Amino acid sequence: MELNLELAQQVLAAQPFSVLVGARVTAFGDGGATLELDIRDELRQQNGFLHGGVLAYAADNAITFAGGTALGADVLTGGFTISYLRPAKGLVLRAEARVAHSSRRQATCTCELTTLDESGTITLCAIAQGTVIARR
Repeated sequence: MELNLELAQQVLAAQPFSVLVGARVTAFGDGGATLELDIRDELRQQNGFLHGGVLAYAADNAITFAGGTALGADVLTGGFTISYLRPAKGLVLRAEARVAHSSRRQATCTCELTTLDESGTITLCAIAQGTVIARR
């Protein structure tokens, strides 16, 4: 089975939670993956910012997809950390993950989470790092 953007989109579409938040894979391959979702009221916290759990979800999933580019399709998140740099607000959240290092059974990935606002400004709002493990 060839791992490509179309297959990554099918895998994401099979995740009920990803469908619920409206996530989409916009790039996949060459050691990286990008996940995006529209920022809408249902995903905000009480101060009007995107909920931190949504950012963590996006980082987790983008990291795992990126790890899959190095390890194959049968992978799981082994763990990740996230640092919130500033409140996430705007129109779109983008999680761009890259493989920093991989072995036969594990990949370590980094992820930058940015928002795009109405004027086209991109703002870095969080950084994450995670480990992806092959299930074989």
